[in-house]
Amino acid sequence: MSEVATGTFTPRPGGAPVHKQVVAQALMEARLMLRNGEQLLLAVVIPVMVLIGGVTAGNAIDLDLGTDRPLVDILTPGVLALAIMSTSFTSLAIATGFERRYGVIKRLGASPLPRIGLLAGKVLALGCVQLVQLFVIGGVGQILGWTPAAGFGTVLAFFLAIAMGTLAFAALGLFVAGVLRAEATLAAANLIYLLLLAGGAVALPLTAYGAYGDVARWLPSGALGESVRTAFLDGAPAWRDLGVLLIWALLGSTLTARTFKWE
Repeated sequence: MSEVATGTFTPRPGGAPVHKQVVAQALMEARLMLRNGEQLLLAVVIPVMVLIGGVTAGNAIDLDLGTDRPLVDILTPGVLALAIMSTSFTSLAIATGFERRYGVIKRLGASPLPRIGLLAGKVLALGCVQLVQLFVIGGVGQILGWTPAAGFGTVLAFFLAIAMGTLAFAALGLFVAGVLRAEATLAAANLIYLLLLAGGAVALPLTAYGAYGDVARWLPSGALGESVRTAFLDGAPAWRDLGVLLIWALLGSTLTARTFKWE
């Protein structure tokens, strides 16, 4: 009778460590997002157009925002906040909605990657795309004359604004994608994006909205816009606005956990 060979086989069968699976999923999600023309339009092209058009038009009509800071210093942080919102909410909601429709989410949910790891990969992918947005929009802002506050406080405040804004809008985006059909998600996500762009105090400061600014400050868009503007104008965190984003993140996460459907 022949003997059965024993020993260590390479590669070992089985799934990779969870953190490596999450990173791989995040890189794939980021590549797919940047390769998609519609997602690239929302993530980069529209924010850049808003920045260039806003600075040009604002300087031409001498727009009064209640501050003596140059318009580009006010508008560039707001457009960065708009880009974060478009990626974390609109792009994520649309992509996830169609992944549910075609059964991608269901199949990934049955893979070695845990479902919480899948969601973590999506959020990490948003960070990768936001890094691209920061370099592109920040570079355009520099060309237009943007002079942000320098120092560790600015970096910390901007990081907190990105983190809380991403969590809040990603949770809300997943909630929309989890309860609506893909076509309805597409319409709802784009409609909400346009409404918040026009009246959400994200690109322009609260002072531009008069009395309505007292309402807009409690919207996730207004809180994100103010927290990013405060980071680059004052070099310090806007704790009240970060708290508002935290409330929206908790609300969105609770709704998503209770209503999200994987198929």
